[in-house]
Amino acid sequence: MPVFLGSLLLLICITIIYFKIPYSPIKQSFKNKVAIVKGQQSNLSGGYFKKEDFAHMPLAIQKYMDTCGYIGKAKMAWMKIPFFGVDFILGSDDKKLAIDYCQYNFTANPTRYALIESSLFAIPFEGLDSLTAGLGGMKGMIAKSITLFNEKGPEMDKACLVTYLAESIFMPSSLLQGFIRLEEIDDYRVKGSISYKGIEAEGIFHFNDKFQMIKFTTQDRAETGVDGKIEYFPWSAICSDYQTNEDGYSHPTVFKAVWHYKDRDLVYFDGRLEGIEYGGY
Repeated sequence: MPVFLGSLLLLICITIIYFKIPYSPIKQSFKNKVAIVKGQQSNLSGGYFKKEDFAHMPLAIQKYMDTCGYIGKAKMAWMKIPFFGVDFILGSDDKKLAIDYCQYNFTANPTRYALIESSLFAIPFEGLDSLTAGLGGMKGMIAKSITLFNEKGPEMDKACLVTYLAESIFMPSSLLQGFIRLEEIDDYRVKGSISYKGIEAEGIFHFNDKFQMIKFTTQDRAETGVDGKIEYFPWSAICSDYQTNEDGYSHPTVFKAVWHYKDRDLVYFDGRLEGIEYGGY
């Protein structure tokens, strides 16, 4: 019995130490992917945004660029958005999980990586959303080594592509690359379409009377249930509380992602932006 208890105690200590070590496969994969794409885009042609860059686009887009401070600013190759303490619901059972979420979007082509960090009963939980060369994926691991899910396939490719489209307006260089089309619906709504590697997706940007983008809606995101069933539901990204930072950009500071089910709306991501960082000029 003493030998068993000693071995158990040793195992518990090793496990605790392992959980405390900063290294994890998912986090390292995220860092590697970001570093590689940053290196590939280091020679992206720079310059500064001019009103003429957006003159052929819907008027709401032109006013957004002016109102939110992009005109005269350097064109970016990438965008980083960190969130901390986000209320996140994994699945549809309404159980909230506090997560930290850090994402990078890239300009030259639709590329996006997002790292999720949290814990379940003091056991590390991490996730990686990715969009690379038209292929989307969502992987989740617990205890740094046990895979909970690893979603791939055409539905995930399309979902990740339309997510990139929803966020493209915060990284205007992406609107100038040719894979996104914008069409005016009315004074305050613009239809966005994205096409890449044979995959197409679309959604609608909604603006308020200040021409701040307050919502993006789409029918092109599928949800995969815990039973593996894939279903399409309307999806919204809701932005609010715009603030102007010291660099002169006006960005939303509150972001919510919502599934619109047949019987209810589920806000499964509810967080505050800690600022948007641009780079690769």
